[in-house]
Order: sequence, then structure tokens, then C-alpha cells
Amino acid sequence: MEPPLVNKGNLQNAIGIPSSGGATVIPTFVIFLREGIEASMIIAILLAYLESIDQRRHFKDIFLGVAAAFVLILAGGIAAYLLISQYSGSRVQTIFETITYLIAATSLTYMTFWMQRHSRTLSKELKQRSDNALDNGTRTGLSLVAFSAVGREGLETMVFTLAIVFASSKQAPTADNSRWLLIGAIAGLVVALGIAFGIYKMGAKFNIGRFFRILGVLLLVFAAGLLSNAVANLQELGWLPFGTQTLWDSSNVLAQSSVGGDLLHSFFGYADHPTVLQGVVWLLFLSISLVVYLRKARSKTVSNSLISSGVKLQKQ
Repeated sequence: MEPPLVNKGNLQNAIGIPSSGGATVIPTFVIFLREGIEASMIIAILLAYLESIDQRRHFKDIFLGVAAAFVLILAGGIAAYLLISQYSGSRVQTIFETITYLIAATSLTYMTFWMQRHSRTLSKELKQRSDNALDNGTRTGLSLVAFSAVGREGLETMVFTLAIVFASSKQAPTADNSRWLLIGAIAGLVVALGIAFGIYKMGAKFNIGRFFRILGVLLLVFAAGLLSNAVANLQELGWLPFGTQTLWDSSNVLAQSSVGGDLLHSFFGYADHPTVLQGVVWLLFLSISLVVYLRKARSKTVSNSLISSGVKLQKQ
């Protein structure tokens, strides 16, 4: 039995009818905002540390590593998209997009929990890697530190952006769709740089932990939507031939082909007639990941409060 979401055997029909490319703005903005803040924080930590040990002459090595990472990731993303676009509407494209969805969802989840776990030790780890590079006496060592740190963020951003493009109903590389993607990316980076500058100016007054927790919740919701898209593709390919019954049909209320429906689909994985398996996967992943994430965040907050209280008592 063919899943209800698929009518013509390609990803566009598995996701919806083409509509406004503006649906990609918000998810692209959130992704570039989050990754931009983390990348700028990494660069700021490296530069501040070099300045503190009177090694400002190595700033250019950091910038060289960052530039190399951006060039490599941009070239890789464009090449991957152009390559797969040659197989538009084919089984190869569906398989590639399914893999992209799964990698993006896995990376988003891992990245969210990794940052939650390592946010307190990130600065120490970067400083240690910088010391090792300086001890070895090679300028390329610092460039590699910046390249690997920023390159990881860039690679994740490339995968997420490809997933957003594939998840959007309007996938053709038109000027309109490319413009909206660019607007979302630039806006996210600009706001990220503004927040990074604000963090630098405000210091401890800015609650960066709470900010990343909110973004973490949004990204987990986005990851759940990507998993739902992957399930739709896997059912189309015949690799998940169960749970294909229609869970609901809300096309008369909010059609997936509408601007609002396409926007909700790109960010939350909304479908106007999803299959049972899509709904189960979306709900299970989101409920489990959010419970674990928020519980860890709460325990971390309580732990920090206890440590802070202990310090105050010792001072008294």
C-alpha cells in the first residue's frame, strides 16, 4: 500500500505543492543565528586569549583558519546541491534527501546536547588547544584550531541548510527561493554578531545559558520535523511499508501548499495529511528529547545555584 503523502513518486509530492520561497526564511534564520553565535563566541574566546598572553600577532592566523573554513563549506554546499539537482525527481534524489534529513536531525540533536554539556568547559578546551599550537611553534597550528572549531559549525550549517531547502516545497534553484534563503542566512548572522557584541559588552549580565536553552528547544522541534520528512521519504521508497494510513486531513483548514502551511512544514514538519508513522515518530522524538533536555537544564541550574550559595556562605 502506497503512503497517502506520495502521489507522483518524488520529494515535492511527498512534501507538498510548490509555494512561496519565503517559507525558508525563519528556519534558515534560526539555524544561522544559533551557529553564528557559537562560531563568533569561539572566535572571540581565541582572540581574547591570544590578547591576554600578548600574542596579537597571531590574530591573522585565526582569521585565516576561519576564512578557509567558510570557503570550504560554501564550496561543498554548492557542489552538493548542484550535484543532486541533476537527479531532480529521481529515486537517487529522494535517497540523498532522506540521508540529508537523517544526518541533519542527528547533528541538531547531538549539537544541542553537546553544547548544553560542554558550555562551561568550552573556553578552557579552546585555550588548551591554542597553548598546544603555540608550544609547537607553528603558525598553521592556530589556523587549524580556528578551522576545525568554526569548520564544524559551518559543516553543520551546510547540512541544515540543505535539509531546509529539501524540506521546502519550492526546491527549484530559482532566484526567488535563493533570495529568501540568503535573507534568512544574512539576517541570522547579523543578529548573531549583534548578540555576540552584546555579550562582550554586557558580560555576565547577559543570560547566555537561557538564550541557548530556548534555541535548543526550537532546534529539537526542527529536528523532529526533519525526522518526519525522512519517514515520508522512506515510506515513498518502500523501505517502511507500515503505518501508511492517513492520520488526519487538515488540507481544508491549512493546506500544506499555502504560505503558512509551507512555513510550518519547513520549520515544524507540518503535513496536512501525515501518515500514522510520521505522527508517531514526530511525537516520540520530541517528547523524549525535550524531557531529557529540559531535565538536564533544570538539574544544571540547581547545581549552579548550590555552588553559588556555597561560595557566598564561604565568603561570609
